[in-house]
Amino acid sequence: MGKGGQVQGMRGGSDGSEAAVVPPPHLSFPAWARSVQECEAAFKVNAEEGLRPGDVAARREKYGWNELEKHSGPSIWQLVLEQFNDTLVRILLVAAVISFVLAWFNGNEGGEMGITAFVEPLVIFLILIVNAIVGVWQENNAEKSLEALKEIQSEHATVKRNGEWIHNLPAKELVPGDIVELRVGDKIPADMRVLYLISSTLRVEQGSLTGENASVNKTSHKVDWEDSDIQGKECMVFAGTTVVNGSCVCLVTQTGMNTEIGKIHSQIHEASQEDDDTPLKKKLNEFGEALTAIIGVICALVWLINVKYFFTWDYVDGWPRNFKFSFEKCTYYFEIAVALAVAAIPEGLPAVITTCLALGTRKMAQKNALVRKLPSVETLGCTTVICSDKTGTLTTNQMSAVKLVAMGCWTDTVRSFKVDGTTYDPCDGKIHDWPRGNMDPNLQMIAKIAAVCNDASVAASGHQFVATGMPTEAALKVLAEKMGLPDGYSALSTDSSEILRCCQLWNSVTKRVATLEFDRTRKSMGVIVKSKSGNNSLLVKGAVENLLERSTHVQLLDGSVVLLDENLKGSILATLRQMSTNALRCLGFAYKDDLAEFATYDGEEHPAHKLLLDPSNYSSIESDLIFVGLVGLRDPPREEVYKAIEDCRAAGIRVMVITGDNKETAEAICREIGIFGPHEDISFRSLTGKEFMSLPDKKNLLRQKGGLLFSRSEPKHKQEIVRLLKEDGEVVAMTGDGVNDAPALKLADIGIAMGITGTEVAKEASDMVLADDNFSTIVAAVGEGRSIYNNMKDFIRYMISSNIGEVASIFLTSALGIPEGLIPVQLLWVNLVTDGPPATALSFNPPDKDIMKKPPRRSDDSLITPWILFRYMVIGLYVGIATVGIFIIWYTHGSFMGIDLSGDGHTLVTYSQLSNWGQCSSWDGFKVTPFTAGTRRFSFDTNPCEYFQNGKVKATTLSLSVLVAIEMFNSLNALSEDASLLSMPPWVNPWLLLAMSVSFGLHFLILYVPFLAQVFGIVPLSLNEWLLVLVVAFPVILIDEVLKFVGRCMNSSGARRRSAKHKDE
Repeated sequence: MGKGGQVQGMRGGSDGSEAAVVPPPHLSFPAWARSVQECEAAFKVNAEEGLRPGDVAARREKYGWNELEKHSGPSIWQLVLEQFNDTLVRILLVAAVISFVLAWFNGNEGGEMGITAFVEPLVIFLILIVNAIVGVWQENNAEKSLEALKEIQSEHATVKRNGEWIHNLPAKELVPGDIVELRVGDKIPADMRVLYLISSTLRVEQGSLTGENASVNKTSHKVDWEDSDIQGKECMVFAGTTVVNGSCVCLVTQTGMNTEIGKIHSQIHEASQEDDDTPLKKKLNEFGEALTAIIGVICALVWLINVKYFFTWDYVDGWPRNFKFSFEKCTYYFEIAVALAVAAIPEGLPAVITTCLALGTRKMAQKNALVRKLPSVETLGCTTVICSDKTGTLTTNQMSAVKLVAMGCWTDTVRSFKVDGTTYDPCDGKIHDWPRGNMDPNLQMIAKIAAVCNDASVAASGHQFVATGMPTEAALKVLAEKMGLPDGYSALSTDSSEILRCCQLWNSVTKRVATLEFDRTRKSMGVIVKSKSGNNSLLVKGAVENLLERSTHVQLLDGSVVLLDENLKGSILATLRQMSTNALRCLGFAYKDDLAEFATYDGEEHPAHKLLLDPSNYSSIESDLIFVGLVGLRDPPREEVYKAIEDCRAAGIRVMVITGDNKETAEAICREIGIFGPHEDISFRSLTGKEFMSLPDKKNLLRQKGGLLFSRSEPKHKQEIVRLLKEDGEVVAMTGDGVNDAPALKLADIGIAMGITGTEVAKEASDMVLADDNFSTIVAAVGEGRSIYNNMKDFIRYMISSNIGEVASIFLTSALGIPEGLIPVQLLWVNLVTDGPPATALSFNPPDKDIMKKPPRRSDDSLITPWILFRYMVIGLYVGIATVGIFIIWYTHGSFMGIDLSGDGHTLVTYSQLSNWGQCSSWDGFKVTPFTAGTRRFSFDTNPCEYFQNGKVKATTLSLSVLVAIEMFNSLNALSEDASLLSMPPWVNPWLLLAMSVSFGLHFLILYVPFLAQVFGIVPLSLNEWLLVLVVAFPVILIDEVLKFVGRCMNSSGARRRSAKHKDE
């Protein structure tokens, strides 16, 4: 009913009689800015006939199926290869291949060394395989947002073709020019122009596409601007959105990838191709490249130092002659070079980083931030800009009454009541200065209209209250509950389990018999109700100005009705303007007792019912009203957001609000939550999306300090803002919940989707999901991200310092010419297993108290400063001296610092002999006595020179044990970059003490389990030998304490200089 003259006007188009198929108009045809007749003519179709079969086939040939494209992602093989596009991984791969080849050629020797040599490459290969599997699994999930987008498409449509309606036609078969009927609940299958309404009104929920927080009215009337934004195209309906009220007939204008949702699909795909490495990933790649160069230089030095051992020549007549090359010794020093590579690479670092990030995700989950992609945890820590949606993130996305205006005792007075509460919970907040238990007739009438002239409901869902129906109507029912029961009624007269008890009471004393639906012309809704006394009355709510125009009287505080004069009308309008200035959505209330022909109306059989069938009669029925008051509603800001915005400001993070809502409402919210000051000039800080896109220098605007607001924003605007910020070096976190937000979420460094109101498309495109849709959760997550990054920096420095020590050890071994003290498989064990638990435990270091008082770190901030590098070079040098020193001590000393080492009966040699062990075969009378190590006895009667190869097993064990012990003590040094262990004792992080115990336990395991001892080429140690290990290892703490003290002095003097410079300025 109610289509009126629209149908007749629509029918004046083409009659559809042409047999020839004419292609649909160009994609840029602005159907929203053209009349119905012009649209029919442009698409060569008549709404009464629809397309003919020939037309459909030709148009499908040209425009394809009405479905979203399937982008073929990278193959599994491509994803596997991508995992090796990493410098550290490549170095590891080369080291593994070389060590495997060497093990293969030496395999015929068998024995212990054969087993040891093969363990090393196999372990490295295993690490690389696991890393590749994890990487492929993560990459394979990247395109799920595109699949989720397809799920929101409609599957069927009711289409008119060849003069007949076809029901349940697959939506993919639609083509431009099709005539489609939409009814309430339908998911819209394509972008379409509304031709005419079948019902009196049509409302569509398109918030997921535009960001609007309420369903919007649609009409068949064209709009005046061809460049209108999506929200302004009131005669267009869009694919993927839903009809929530009414029915209509539409003309398909765009299908498939040409629809608005298709454009978003393309934008998501484009954004997914632009995934950038996280700041930490970039730093590690830079570190890997530097490491490659360092390893190359050190390997070259090792070969140059030792070339005399495998490549010799004699000088004859001043020229080199008689060249001699020892392949065996060349291979030996090549193995040393491989050991160097293994020592220099922190193989355990990827695993520890992954573990730390995984632990970080658990901490964040406890704070309602669900991280979908592990690197996002670290990226959060250097966020410099948060681009936040307004509706549901900064606000509750639950309409609430905030001000109630009722009539006073006299015609020149009105009463105002402040209403608290930000949710649909009737117990959330109260009405200030409310006459509870003594409501006057005027307030009772407002409560009655709010409760009865209303189609919404509120229900409890877990710990939350959710609304069904229009959000504004749900807010009115909550207001009615806060107003309480009228006089003469007690709580006993209602169902105590009912959430809306007061509304239930009002609906029980007044029975609704007819509804006058809302329409855009009169901007009001009315209900005819019958009281228990049998009298009918009309209750109306709607736009205040419209109700005042149709009102002749006003009800005062005591219930008396007086004439509505111009003075009182002016006073009410002044109050309305003041409320509108604060971005409140205002609704007026009115009623009417004299209903003329509807005084006895009781249903469809009544003679007056025919008047209700034509909505054009509603305005006359709702005339001569008695105005009773008005209410101001809004989607209120979350209570905790103001504090969160302050925290962002203190942390040096800028907040930008990007919303699809209108400018005035968004500005009012931004002033209230602290984005803008109460009286700040925001003429250059608040722009619509269209205004921003027209600026010649967009980056200059985005560089402004403080907050910014972009209202009426479309997906392309959000993407452009994120892209420009990233180009300027900002680390951008972007929030969103709708389909329209997905491309920007994908493009941002951190895409944050809403868990409650967010669409599956937004969630799949995001890096993090907020379980509570709360902005303050983002700020808490940023703080957690900063803490995690600081802890990661601690254990990265710890692991790198350990590797510097290992490199120093091998380099000193090679430079001094003594036998190889540590073999690759032992270094691999230390890097992967022994160092792993302490490094992981460092991620549990407590956060700094002022972590959110510091500015965000720059994305190019160095992991290792020159001073830190110097510190760890000193520590590394000591590690090298200690591991090589204890190796030399065992061979050359029977006791050291009073510790007896002769208990095993091994033979002592001079340092000169040890450093020239390669010439052992030329020594006259050199003999070695047998010695014991654990349960094994080593004898060298046949070849005494084996004492420097197989006989070094005890010295190697001592070197490895010193290395492990030093790295455990060094993990205590890593508790803080500069703080002494006296001010930050080990027990501030009990997990570290546990991890040290685990690492020592693992070392004891390979020492005292015979099979493992054989694999790693080590033997058990005696008590005296363990005492020597601790004596040699402990000084690393004292050395770093001295270096920390120097660092603190340097920092304090630097701070004083900066302070003095600031005062001078």
